[in-house]
Amino acid sequence: MSRRGGQQQDSGAGGAGGAGGADTSRKRRGSRNDQFAPVPYRPPVSKEQRVLFVACEGEVTEPQYLDHLNARYGDGGDGERQPFLIHPISAKNGLIPSRAVAAVRDHKQAAGEEAWVLFDRDQHHDIPKALKEAAEANIQVCFSHPSFDLWLLLHFQAMSGRQSGSSKDVVKKLRAAHPAYKSFDVKNDKSVKGDRRDALADDDGIVVKRAVAHARSLVNQCEHGDCKADSRKPKAVPRDSLPEPERKWAARSGHAEDCPVLDRDPSTDVWRLLVSLGIVDDRSR
Repeated sequence: MSRRGGQQQDSGAGGAGGAGGADTSRKRRGSRNDQFAPVPYRPPVSKEQRVLFVACEGEVTEPQYLDHLNARYGDGGDGERQPFLIHPISAKNGLIPSRAVAAVRDHKQAAGEEAWVLFDRDQHHDIPKALKEAAEANIQVCFSHPSFDLWLLLHFQAMSGRQSGSSKDVVKKLRAAHPAYKSFDVKNDKSVKGDRRDALADDDGIVVKRAVAHARSLVNQCEHGDCKADSRKPKAVPRDSLPEPERKWAARSGHAEDCPVLDRDPSTDVWRLLVSLGIVDDRSR
């Protein structure tokens, strides 16, 4: 199971430790006494600004990446996109998926504000519970298999081949893919700031478009056979809408409704967030 910012996560599911190389000594994530990092509420600068609350499994990597999206793209690009503001929600030592869903579900939000959640396959036991509760609450899910590190890697190169919940190969490739990530996850440093943050974007938008294209390819290459990225559902869903069935909700990334989520290996749905925000124009496929 991958680490986040020097903290360690939930131990492996039964039998997965040997296959995926999970460290069974790692600490358990999330509890009823989670100490959530405060979310300093910043009111929208205009009625047009889109506001999203995004709960993160990880304590460091994902929140810092979301801060990068705010800083780089949140102003709307001189009218090119709708301006947005993401409020990351995280907790000390991180969160297991179902606790991440609960964190954003229970957070008080104003009308029109959206709820999203980012969590990984790793070796978590509670993913089915998290997916069910997210569907019931209209919380958009960005699921990554094996981990969010895959999304970072896709900015630089494609990735294929089953990972079985282990991020070992993903991290190895990421370190070799760009000099800024040479020491990624060395001494538990999984931060996304400085040179690492700069490497995820360029003035022409080529890097982020590449990441989206690679992520879409993983949908199309899914072993299920009927998964198509063109079938993804891009539109935001109001929190007070009638909930969709769990399988339909989990298929918003373009996977077939009968494609088991845990079999989507490797895959990451983070691209949906960027397309939804207008950072990448996914209409030109």
